[in-house]
Amino acid sequence: MIRIAPTISIDEDELTEHFVRASGPGGQNVNKVATAVELRFNVDRSENLPGPVKARLKRLAGRRLTLEGEIIIKADRHRSQERNRADARARLVELIQKAAQPPRPRIKTRPSLAAKKRRLEAKSRRGDIKKLRSGKANFD
Repeated sequence: MIRIAPTISIDEDELTEHFVRASGPGGQNVNKVATAVELRFNVDRSENLPGPVKARLKRLAGRRLTLEGEIIIKADRHRSQERNRADARARLVELIQKAAQPPRPRIKTRPSLAAKKRRLEAKSRRGDIKKLRSGKANFD
């Protein structure tokens, strides 16, 4: 079990790891050993995530989410398979933790009466300047 939050954890069986050859540093090692990790996590099939968390997770995943509802995280920053594996899992946990936090409700605000008056006065001043430019100024 991977603990995400006090009430949320995901089972190791829900993760699928596939090792592929990585690009980047590694010397001869990069041509012989599959060190990059492709971690897959199916959001729709996960029984341990509440509905609202699933919805937020899908929105946060963006391009990493497939049409089947799987999140794919590719990790190839490190030269060893184990460090890439830990990196991929850490990134998945971080993503789920972000989704687990409910968004703060928006607090409606209103401009003050003085701010409304300032805005209208600025608009009328600007209008007066434009009238002066046209040559047909009405000075009432």
